[in-house]
Amino acid sequence: MPKAPVKTPASYEAALEELEQLVAQIESGQLPLEELLAGYQRGADLLKFCRDRLEVVENQIKVLDQGALKPWTPE
Repeated sequence: MPKAPVKTPASYEAALEELEQLVAQIESGQLPLEELLAGYQRGADLLKFCRDRLEVVENQIKVLDQGALKPWTPE
């Protein structure tokens, strides 16, 4: 049976929201084993998406700061 195509989240925020919902479902202990495994895999995909997006943003900030990360101070 072929796997369904993985849906790419629309944004970092959408991925984070879906990930939080998945964690709540998994932690509830109410999912059948097969759904638990599918949820875990989807969660791993969402986590990778979030990490990749954060890395892209960090690299953009480095460029804007001429390659040196500066400490953040709230205004």
